Amino acid sequence: MKKFNKFAALFLVIAMAATMLAACGKKDDATTAAPTTAASGETTTAAAGDDTQAADTTAAPTEKAHISMMCIDHQGHALKNVGAEEVIAAYEEYTNTTVDWNWVANDSYEDVLGVTLMDKKNMPMIITWGSASLSSTLIQAAQNDAFWDLSQYIYDAEKYPNLSQMNEEVNKAFMVDGKLVGLYRSRPIGRNGLGYRTDWAEKLGLSEPKTVEDVYNMAKAFTTQDPDGNGKDDTYGIAMCKYTGPVDIVQAWFGAGNTWAERDGKLVPVHQTEEYMEAVEWFKRMYDEGLIYEDWAVRETNTWSDMVQKGECGMFLDVLDNSRRIWDYFVDNNIPSVVDPSQTASMTLVGGIAKDANSEPSTLATAGQGGCYLITKAAAPTEADLEACLHFLDKMNDDEMYILADYGIEGRDWEYDENGKIKDLNAGKEVSEKPQNGLNQCVTYVPGTGNLPLNRTERSVIEEGIKKANEDIAVFNPAIGYTSNSATFASVGADLNDIMTSARTQYICGTIDKAEFEAQMQLWLDRGGAQVIEEVNAQYEADKAAGVVK
Repeated sequence: MKKFNKFAALFLVIAMAATMLAACGKKDDATTAAPTTAASGETTTAAAGDDTQAADTTAAPTEKAHISMMCIDHQGHALKNVGAEEVIAAYEEYTNTTVDWNWVANDSYEDVLGVTLMDKKNMPMIITWGSASLSSTLIQAAQNDAFWDLSQYIYDAEKYPNLSQMNEEVNKAFMVDGKLVGLYRSRPIGRNGLGYRTDWAEKLGLSEPKTVEDVYNMAKAFTTQDPDGNGKDDTYGIAMCKYTGPVDIVQAWFGAGNTWAERDGKLVPVHQTEEYMEAVEWFKRMYDEGLIYEDWAVRETNTWSDMVQKGECGMFLDVLDNSRRIWDYFVDNNIPSVVDPSQTASMTLVGGIAKDANSEPSTLATAGQGGCYLITKAAAPTEADLEACLHFLDKMNDDEMYILADYGIEGRDWEYDENGKIKDLNAGKEVSEKPQNGLNQCVTYVPGTGNLPLNRTERSVIEEGIKKANEDIAVFNPAIGYTSNSATFASVGADLNDIMTSARTQYICGTIDKAEFEAQMQLWLDRGGAQVIEEVNAQYEADKAAGVVK
């Protein structure tokens, strides 16, 4: 792992040089004369469609490109805290780019974005979007050719060694009419999985579950065989609350898909598959046999992990980091193992589960992202402008910039400890107070921070390893980009989701029967679901005809 101490030597020199240049007040050309508002903390953006600026970005290799970017300000004071000037100088030196930042508070971001999209003369070159699907406003703008089609550029590994590693399945969320209009902000794809009490399983002679029947058998044993040894009938199998994500994960285990599935060349919602009903019946069996709380459907989410921490439940089905946090709790609070009280209790983390012995394991993929970056044609009209933006976004994913964005300047904000790991010297400060606050809002985190010399516990290493392995077996939503482009889904999608989620819970808990459950499926179709299916498949067929989908 290479050391990044060159910034410690460079940042003072860069800052002094910037001060000297500002003092001379000479305007050489459009690029060097543009106001470096990043250093001053101002929020103006570069003029849209400035052809002189675009030409100057490639005038000479030593000259900095000049881009503008609209970003979400979550904590306030983005790149304005004491010490931020040196952080700015460091990323400018490394990326050879000057950025005019337009920081917008998260609470008002969507409103400001709507106004921004109507003002082409003051539009930023890069726009940040913070949700996992595009808004109707952004979709309409994309259909009006407001943004660059990035699919023709980012897969050039020589120019963009980081961005070119983006996952094509995740990219589908930001496809509009077959064009990739957004670069996603990466989140772990293989995050979902099962965690269970290792000591409970050991006490009962249970091995790691491989199939859904194994999971059922473990849940039954944890409920009926007194795994904690207290002689009381007070334990349950899987911890459940009113958040129904665990049911979605089990549906993927059965092969139902992820929200939507491909069947006979057509995309269908998962509740129209046989595997969906198999998964729901499996959960109903668990409920009917008392392997989960009778009142799970009304239990608050903030009490969910407590059920395992307190020793009431032995299994946790959600994102793996939550199972690992339960493990952390056992270690931090010296919760004794039921097998050997001199040892702490622990959790075993499992990625994929197979439907049966003849099936391959799978897990439910996350969206894999938390928003995207869009590059506007109004402010970045030429390929040179576009490439300046892509160059900056790519370079911000180098290890050096990951460390700068997350920890700041070496020797001042962080240092290497005796084991060669990063030690955060500002660990006692709030995130909003740190010099680099805000810089991570321009980082896509592709390919990720796995190579950084961070202090990781053995538990975290195990978690990250399983997440990485899950990427190969994660089941994606094949309609994620199409539902975003469905006018009907935009109008009634939330209601449709509520119909099926509520009906599924009611059926599992026995408050409605099979016929009533099927009636709710028909209601889903009548309330707009049939039209959504039609609109989704019209896009799917168009993409297949265009070769976008194979």
